[in-house]
Amino acid sequence: MESQSRPQYQRVFRTLQLVLARRGQGVFKANVRLNERRCRITGVSDPRFLIASHIKPWRDCTDQEKLDGCNGLLLSPHVDRLFDRGRISFANDGTLLKSAVLPPEVWSAWGLDNIINVGAFTNAQATYLALHREAIFKG
Repeated sequence: MESQSRPQYQRVFRTLQLVLARRGQGVFKANVRLNERRCRITGVSDPRFLIASHIKPWRDCTDQEKLDGCNGLLLSPHVDRLFDRGRISFANDGTLLKSAVLPPEVWSAWGLDNIINVGAFTNAQATYLALHREAIFKG
């Protein structure tokens, strides 16, 4: 009987992991924190004030990609919104890419005019960022 309930338990546990990951909590955020220590744009490092943001959108991910820490960035909430909506992205070398549809006064109001490069990304992150630039970023 125990061997029959184990696969069911594993499915329930995996589903719970995915739900927690979608909320920016649990396994996904912990995995992202293995690669990222702070928001690369604002410098905020307290995880209570950061969102574990998927680079490749959740809806397009396999279950493995949904939990892959290399598919995430720790971002301040306003930066997360810009990233999710394609208003910003990053080159593999860390160059910040700003969309032409992002009003310059918004960027200035946040005091982020001097942000040019946020540091290079790992090869695994770069793979996901290439997808973000192609499918999400509104260059």
